[in-house]
Amino acid sequence: QVQLVESGGGLVQPGGSLRLSCAASGSIFGINAMGWYRQAPGKQRELVAHVISGGSTIYADSVKGRFTFSKDNAKNTMYLQMDSLKPEDTAVYYCNLELRAGGVQYWGQGTPVTVSS
Repeated sequence: QVQLVESGGGLVQPGGSLRLSCAASGSIFGINAMGWYRQAPGKQRELVAHVISGGSTIYADSVKGRFTFSKDNAKNTMYLQMDSLKPEDTAVYYCNLELRAGGVQYWGQGTPVTVSS
């Protein structure tokens, strides 16, 4: 069993910053990939940042240069540092973990981010 819990979302003004956290617990091993996704009202869930084990981080074009993915293995936590936020970044943000065993996907409950004046 694997559980993911996001935190750090909230209301921020355009140009501001937020740091999202995703704490993982349970039987975490054999990771294929991990990352962050977001879903705005009326839109499909989209990739924000994605890392395949042993590879580099892939970012959506819309967030390149503004968002940074990182992780702390000791804390079993991944992060998304979001800078220079825009209203278009408003969405519910989800973290994702894929394990090699069966390619099973795990998702957090989501944390909402609202960028508005």
